[in-house]
Amino acid sequence: MTTAREIMNAGVQCIKETQSLLDAARMMRDMGVGSLPICGDDDRLHGIITDRDIVLRCVAEGRDPSSMTAGEMSGHLHWVNADDDLSHVLRTMEDNQIRRLPVMEDHRLVGMVSEADLARHLDETQLAEFVERVYAP
Repeated sequence: MTTAREIMNAGVQCIKETQSLLDAARMMRDMGVGSLPICGDDDRLHGIITDRDIVLRCVAEGRDPSSMTAGEMSGHLHWVNADDDLSHVLRTMEDNQIRRLPVMEDHRLVGMVSEADLARHLDETQLAEFVERVYAP
């Protein structure tokens, strides 16, 4: 049985909920990622922000990314536990049509699973089914 821990990227870095979207965009650029987990002062996961969120929910609305905070972007959050099996990870991502999934252990963020992680661990048939379900209208 393959677990979330075995396929996740453990090098995850949070943006604080009080930091600006401009900070988030720069962090994403510098780290070469398309999303960041949002953590509070309590070091707990409060949400996730994507580059798409910044563009559609801030810039396209005429808002200032230097004055809008990451915390303002947090919404409903899905995650898996580090010891959950790959089928649960896939089902969570497919059912919620999400491309990046936080991995938790003892109420702490320990990693993220992305499409790239899945591509390295799924066979072609499994990957094709995942893509079809996540990108379906």
